[in-house]
Amino acid sequence: MRSFLADFWIVLLVAAAAAVGVFFYSFRVASDGPPPAVPVKGAPAKVTPAAPAAWPMARGGPALRGVAPGSLPDKPRLLWSFTTDGPVKSSPAVVDGRVIFGSDDGKVYAVDLASGKKLWDVSTQDAVESAPLVLDGRVYVGSVDGNLYCLDAATGKAAWTYETGDKIAGAPNYARVPDGKAARILVGSYDNRLHCVDVEGKRIWTYATDNYINGAPAVAGGKAVFGGCDAVLHAVNVADGKGISRTETGAYIAGSAALDGPHAFVGNYDNSFFCVDVAKGRIVWTYESDEEAPFFASPALGPTQVVVGCRDGRVHCVGRADGKRIWTFRTREDVDSGPVICGGKVVVGSNDGRVYILALADGKKVWSYEIGEPVVGSPAVAAGCLFIGADNGKLYAFGP
Repeated sequence: MRSFLADFWIVLLVAAAAAVGVFFYSFRVASDGPPPAVPVKGAPAKVTPAAPAAWPMARGGPALRGVAPGSLPDKPRLLWSFTTDGPVKSSPAVVDGRVIFGSDDGKVYAVDLASGKKLWDVSTQDAVESAPLVLDGRVYVGSVDGNLYCLDAATGKAAWTYETGDKIAGAPNYARVPDGKAARILVGSYDNRLHCVDVEGKRIWTYATDNYINGAPAVAGGKAVFGGCDAVLHAVNVADGKGISRTETGAYIAGSAALDGPHAFVGNYDNSFFCVDVAKGRIVWTYESDEEAPFFASPALGPTQVVVGCRDGRVHCVGRADGKRIWTFRTREDVDSGPVICGGKVVVGSNDGRVYILALADGKKVWSYEIGEPVVGSPAVAAGCLFIGADNGKLYAFGP
């Protein structure tokens, strides 16, 4: 009997020790693992794409028109959120089931489109405000540390870095010239230059301006169009880096232009929003806010209208042909977020801490969601969902 009791207590102690070991091992794995996405109660377990998900770069495509195919629900639900350690001003890219974006914590993140769980992250040496460009399986993204990074889209492994002379705030873009096959990557820098490199990070040319370049270059028809703090809208031949035209606007240009044919649409810091014929280097029309405020945001091009945010706290919609006001929508703070048009709706963030969906036809509010911290970055729209970051360090996914 004594032997049986001894054996019993030995077995019991071994089992207890094993249980404690499993607990501490589980705790260690959970502690060392990536920060989990936060699913929302009542939301589906994953995003089910309503259409092929493709928003590969800032503003949706090289011309930076800010238009997404498909449609959005009238009342999207919060599906998940992912937390970083700094404000998220970077507009996300959505490709191959991944959502890729930067944070002011100095990292570039890739999270799973369906669940919001982290796939990888890569550290830079400063904040990442730039929207990523995803092209041919690679991610190109700038950092305030002055470098353009090339990463593997699937793993985050670094392929190369290209150093400019100062910080990069705007998104990179690309063009396939002169043969229509090999891509060239273009990015502006606070070193006052537009840089053109090949896909291996080798410099092809640089184009010098007289001040900082804050926005992204728009690309179409073999030309790159961008503004800067020199108050000039520049058009440059992508093949050789030679200037095509220079259009004086009277005040510095912080946002990115949108291109359609010979016309570029862009605002400046002196209360003016322009349509410019870049082939001729002349202003076609000028629209002004009646509240004397800068246009910092990038515009979106509808079929017959242009939609843009302003630091007067309003979203403005004007006619593409004549620049006449169609409607305005007032938020409670500056609108630096670039709107996106999708299926008769306009998606935009505001520094009042909200994300809005407006009707393109008349500007009436369809839906809003209160985040509570400024929403400076532009949304990405893909798979019937919208993705946007905020100054609270989170990336949000909304959908059906």
